[in-house]
Order: sequence, then C-alpha cells, then structure tokens
Amino acid sequence: MTSGPTLGSGRYELSGLLGRGGMAEVRMATDLRLGRTVAIKRLKIDLASDPTFQARFRREAQSAASLNHPSIVSVYDTGEEPSPDDSGVMLPYIVMEYVEGRTLRDILRDGRKILPERALEITAAVLNALDYSHRAGIIHRDIKPANVMLNAAGEVKVMDFGIARAISDSSATMTQTAAVIGTAQYLSPEQARGEQVDARSDLYSTGCLLFELLTGRPPFVGDSPLSVAYQHVREEAPIPSAVEPAIPPEIDAVTMKSLAKPVEERYQSAAEMRADIERALDGQPVQAPPVVSNAALETEPFLAADTVPVPGATAVHRYEDSEPERKRTALWVLLGLLLAALAVGGYFVATRDSGEETVAQASVPNLRNMTVAQAERELSQVGLALGERVPKNSPTVDKGLILSQSVPPDDRVDEGSQIDVTVSAGTQQVRVPDVSNSNLSTATATLEGLGFKVDPQPDEQSPERRNEVTGTDPLPNTLLPVGSTVTVSYSTGFVVVDSVVGMTQEQATELLDDKGFQVVPSFVESDAEEGTVTRQQPKANSQRPYGSVVVISVSLGPAEVTTAPPPTTSLPPTTSAPPTTSAPPTTSDPPTTSDPPTTSEAPPSSTPAQPSSATTPTRTAPTSSSATL
Repeated sequence: MTSGPTLGSGRYELSGLLGRGGMAEVRMATDLRLGRTVAIKRLKIDLASDPTFQARFRREAQSAASLNHPSIVSVYDTGEEPSPDDSGVMLPYIVMEYVEGRTLRDILRDGRKILPERALEITAAVLNALDYSHRAGIIHRDIKPANVMLNAAGEVKVMDFGIARAISDSSATMTQTAAVIGTAQYLSPEQARGEQVDARSDLYSTGCLLFELLTGRPPFVGDSPLSVAYQHVREEAPIPSAVEPAIPPEIDAVTMKSLAKPVEERYQSAAEMRADIERALDGQPVQAPPVVSNAALETEPFLAADTVPVPGATAVHRYEDSEPERKRTALWVLLGLLLAALAVGGYFVATRDSGEETVAQASVPNLRNMTVAQAERELSQVGLALGERVPKNSPTVDKGLILSQSVPPDDRVDEGSQIDVTVSAGTQQVRVPDVSNSNLSTATATLEGLGFKVDPQPDEQSPERRNEVTGTDPLPNTLLPVGSTVTVSYSTGFVVVDSVVGMTQEQATELLDDKGFQVVPSFVESDAEEGTVTRQQPKANSQRPYGSVVVISVSLGPAEVTTAPPPTTSLPPTTSAPPTTSAPPTTSDPPTTSDPPTTSEAPPSSTPAQPSSATTPTRTAPTSSSATL
C-alpha cells in the first residue's frame, strides 16, 4: 500500500519538495516498480495550459533523455497526469536521477571560498558535459550555478536542459515572442540581443560561472535583469584578479577569453576550453592570450593615445571624444533602445529561472486543521496561493480538514508561490469483498489492497483443499472503515471424518463425498438390514487429508439358515429298523457283492449308515440364499 500521492498509474510515490522555480517544482519520489529514489519535475498548474511552456517542458525531457553522460543528470521517464484541480489540464512531468548533494548556487551563497584550482576542476567537468551534449547536437543555453550540482563524492552533475535546443534548430530566435531565453547574469551577448546562438554561447555562460567560482560574484551585477543584460552587450567584464588578487595570470587569461564579446574571439569548442584549463592545472602555458595586469589597468587611463600597448595583451576598449564617435551616438542610442525593448520583453522569462532573490518573501502560515477555504484566505493574506490538494483518509481528523502542507509553517518562500496540502477524507468505508473460492494468499492481498488488516484463522472442519478460504468475518458486502480487521478462515487441508455407521450406503456416500473423501464400499454379510453401513475405516472423528479414501462396510443382510424337517423326523426310526441290523450279512454275500442290482441299492443302505451327513443340505441352503441375494 502507498501512503502518498502517486504519478504514472501508481508507479511513482511522491514525497518531499526538493525545489520550486518559476516554471516547475521538483519533488523526491520513490519508483515503486524498481525500488529506487528519483526526482520528479512537474510543470506548474498555472503554466500547464500555455502551449509555449508545454513545448519547452517537453523539449527538456527530449533533450536530456537523449544524453547519457556521467556528468549529466539522467532522465528515466516522462508522462502526463490530469491536474488535481479537475480543470482537465494535463500536467507533464519528468522522472530524473536523484542526486544527493548541493548546487553551486547554494555553496556560493553560504560564502564558502573556492580555491582557484578547485574552480578550474569544476569548470572542466562542466565543459566535459557540454562537449558531450554539443557533439550530440544539444545546446544547453542556461549554464549557471543553480544548474550545476556537486554530489556527496564531489562529482559534477549538470542539470536542467529546460531551454535546450538542437543546434540545427538554434537559428530560431525568441524575438518572435519578445522573450530572451536564459538567466540575466549568465546571458551571452548574442542571447541578450535575441540573435542566433550556437555552442559558443554555452562557453560564454561557462566563463561567467568560472568568474563567479573564482571571485564569489558574477561578472556583471545590476539593479535589474535589464541593466545586467545591457552590460553583457556593451561593457567589458573585469579581470578576475582585479576582484581576487590571488588569482594567477593564466587563469585570468582563460576566463577573459571565454568572456570575449565577439564569438570569434572566444574558445570555439568546449573541448578547446577544457584543454586550456587542464594546461593551467598542470602548470603549463595556456593558449589564451595574456590580459592586462591590474597595475596596467590602473595606469592605462593616463597613457598617451599613441602609447604602444603591451604585446599580446587584450586591451580594454575606450571610446575617445572624437567627432566620428559623436556622429555615431544616435546609432548607439537606437541600438540601446532596441536591446532594452528585447530585454524588457524577456524580463519575466529571464527572472523565472534565474533563482535571484528579486521576489519578495512571505512566511508560510500553519494550515493544519483548517478547511480548504480557510487555508485559501490565510495564504491570500500573505501573498501565497493554495496549490495541489491531495485527499487522504484519516481516522482521527474530520473530513475536509488539512492534515499536512508541502512547506513547513514559518518557512519563507517567494510571494506568489503555491503551497500544496493534504486534506482529510475522513474514515473511508469499504465493502468487504467476496474472497471465497480463492486461496489464503490471494484473499490476503485483496483485502490489504483495500486497506483492511487480515487475521487468518485455520478451519479444521472444512472440507475444502488446503489453504482455500472458507469464509470471512464480517461477511462479504459488509461496510467497514478502512483499517478494520477482517478474519479470514481457511482450510487446513485435514478433514474430520464423520460417523456414517447405521446410515444407508447412499446417505454415507453423499455425506463423505461432500467432505471431499473418496468412498469405497465393501459388501459383507451381517445381521444388519441390507444396504446399511456396519463399519467404516478410518474411524469416526479422525482427521484425514482432503481427498483421502474412506472404506465403508455395507451389509448384504442376514444369512438364511434352512433345516430339512422330513429327514430329521424319520432319522430315529431308520436307525432302529430291522433291515439295518441285517445289513452286514447282505454285504458279505459274494453273489450280492457282484450282483449289479446290489450296487443300485447302495444309496438306501448308506443313508442310515451316515447320520452326520444330514446337515449337508442345511449349509447349502444359506449358500444358495446368499447367491440369490
């Protein structure tokens, strides 16, 4: 049984909230089929009806699912579920690898200092993932600290391909919808202008990431995303060592090459930038040109206009007060206004995913034991909204009252955020199903699946097969609260043999057959009435396995003993008759012995000589009678 809301036809059980952005929220979940922890990203309800966000969300799933790299968060599954508000809108979701760790954004916000060597190692791992995705034809387009995680082993995981596009599709800019894609502090100049982007745009964003890892701050900061986007287009980034003097020149060179405004002056591939970083880590010369040192930057404003610059140095552009430059002022103003219009149009999209603390915060109230209407009013007063409402049975909390909330009370979240709640559905009543004609294990699974507890009880008097259910208490179709106990009686497989002595053969056979025994009759002579059972084996009240043989002795009736009255009455006179006394002389007479007529007279003479043979007719009578029976 599951204890929380589920997705994917019950496959994924949702649990804690991992994070929430402008476009989606991410929850921890359990894949009940595979028994593993996953992270599920689900589009927000208020954006689900927008085809643009629907397409963008699906594109993220398609982009990330096509990538299989140890430094990229894996996508396992995707799907859609109906919105819990019964609006009929389908909410798409993505099932991803759950990474236990922290984002670089969280680490930087804690104020932890990252050594330059470690910053290079992290950036090299990010570039390794980008090299793989670029070779697969996918541009990330939103590389930033919030989208890079370090797991418990310190390994890098790049995530959130939410605005990724295929390289072949990258020429489709967002100017048609007046939206600038990406996060303001990490936008490439071409992204800020709404122009065509390619893999080198990801390298610029990676340079911004490296700069922040080295110095603790992004290369450009401002009061609004618009001012930051303008700086990406028009202003040169400071050298990292100008912010953090301990940074060596070769790292300055790598960082500034990746932050070059013209795409031709940047690294041309992620592999090229990673190779230069590895040279810096090995103490070898890098291919990136050296940049002007801090001292040179301080003295450069006082140099004459025709002063020869440092050989190989990357000079910072300065615009002198010349007549040709003044003539182009109007052109630059018009260009700036155009950029401002593009950036303002994309302000909301840019800030949705930026994760910046630009939105006012609100303290989450305690919603427990409130009704849904009360919770909505309470949240509205602090600038929050009620999100998903998940019903759950509760034997202790009245129906309609809130059991729990997705964000703990007193936690601070962005204004406008949605708070999901679990609402009591009361004590649910469920009918006890009919589980007869099933075995104990099947019946137990059925009842537990409905929320009942099962108490199995052996039934030693049952004529059913072993472990077959013989009944339930309460009876089927009885309404019971979820969580109640149902007693399930099941056959032990040993049946009590009833006494059938004295019954007719038909009665005994029917009774024993109903109990599951095989009946074998044995016919015997008995004083009992014909067809009556006189004996049984096994004995009555003994236990035998279902299907055993029971032998019953069936009476053929009493034997008929017949006595012949005439021979018995004439026997004494024959014994005392005179002819009997004279028999010996007759026997010794030679002529008589050889005389054939004498032989024919032998039977009458022998009859009185064998008085014991009178019983012979008496034995044959019962035999004949028995044969007749």
